[in-house]
Amino acid sequence: MQSPQAVVGESVSAQLLQELIERECGAWRERLYPPLTTLGLFVGQTLSSDGACQDAVARYLSERTGRGEGPCSLNTGPYCRARARLPVNLVLGLQRAVGARLEQALPERWGWCGRAVKLVDGTTVSMPDTPANQAVYPQHRGQRPGLGFPLARLVGLLGLGSGAVLDWAMGPYEGQGSGELGLFYRLMDTLEAGDVALADRYFANYWIVALLQARGVDCLMRAHAHRRCDFRRGQRLGRGDHIVYWQRPKQRPAWLDEATCANLPERIAVREIAIGGRVLVSTLTDAKAFSPQALDELYRLRWRIELDLRTIKDEMGMELLRCKDPQMVQKEVAVYLLAYNLVRAAMAQAAVLADVLPRALSFKGAVQVLGAFHEQLRHCGRARTSIMIGCVLGAIAQMRIPHRPGRVEPRAVKRRPKPHRLLMEPRPIARARLLAPVREPACLR
Repeated sequence: MQSPQAVVGESVSAQLLQELIERECGAWRERLYPPLTTLGLFVGQTLSSDGACQDAVARYLSERTGRGEGPCSLNTGPYCRARARLPVNLVLGLQRAVGARLEQALPERWGWCGRAVKLVDGTTVSMPDTPANQAVYPQHRGQRPGLGFPLARLVGLLGLGSGAVLDWAMGPYEGQGSGELGLFYRLMDTLEAGDVALADRYFANYWIVALLQARGVDCLMRAHAHRRCDFRRGQRLGRGDHIVYWQRPKQRPAWLDEATCANLPERIAVREIAIGGRVLVSTLTDAKAFSPQALDELYRLRWRIELDLRTIKDEMGMELLRCKDPQMVQKEVAVYLLAYNLVRAAMAQAAVLADVLPRALSFKGAVQVLGAFHEQLRHCGRARTSIMIGCVLGAIAQMRIPHRPGRVEPRAVKRRPKPHRLLMEPRPIARARLLAPVREPACLR
């Protein structure tokens, strides 16, 4: 975990890695936990089933002992301070570089009609209830003080073919400019002309579609529930398929600046398609090149970002963050997404060798294989390293997800939770009540 290659593998060029380190870290004093060592342990911590700092320090002690170096203390203080010193821009730069390189190296057959498709969606994460976290990411206003947890909203931009996180934005769950639309607006510069943005109905409004069109980016979304689609109007392309014009609303959203708003057109052409029991909206208006059936099949792939976010939150454990400071919270999220992209990069290499799509491979299986081979890769000689890496990629390629078309599952759990009472008052008050002296019964006085 200490070398640059161990942290980012072949996913980032050595020149870019060196530039990031020089720009973000500058000159640092040689310590027990230099930046890349700290980053490597942090990445391993997010992929570990334990996830504790004590586990990361114990693994570092094991690695140093295995290399014949002097042992380090099991005290987690130096490691935690090294994590605090780690520049967040270094982590962000590496995470975005890994995602961008992975997306650029995709084989053409992994695209859609020769276009790169980018998935957009939002989610939330919770974190420890500390005054610092509450000040930046307040808890839900429906919760009483002392009984809730700070809550942050995330919007991610992921590649459909690679599954990598290309960019992301985070803000409070509530407040001006903290909604999914405002956060997505901060990510639009990551999109390139010719891309296709795939999103759910929440993003289907004039402002988002017009901003994407201004960048030369097409979109495909489900029509918003509040929008009424009248197929008797507009330019008819077929049954349940027409082109209509959306007028620019009079009121500007709070997350959009006046200059950008003034440059948007008075109206935009949007294609509306009724298919599969829903109405899709898109700026792919060429009916010959993009049939309703093709667009419907593409929209069905939008669900993959739901699975990707569930993987990051549930399988990797990002849903409940551990850091008690807002700056460390942002860094922790960035490390989680860097670790996720590194696993996706290994899956992409395995998919190329096996001539399958990365989406056909199991993310959890890939993490298990990488964890199982970690010790062997660390101790094998240089002559066997390439052989071992080939075995790792071959094993990942065998972790296939069964093809189950049309599979549906209820959004409910069968296993019942333990019948613990809910905490209805701040924990210090409840703890003080438990420690209060017990009064003797009147009959014993």
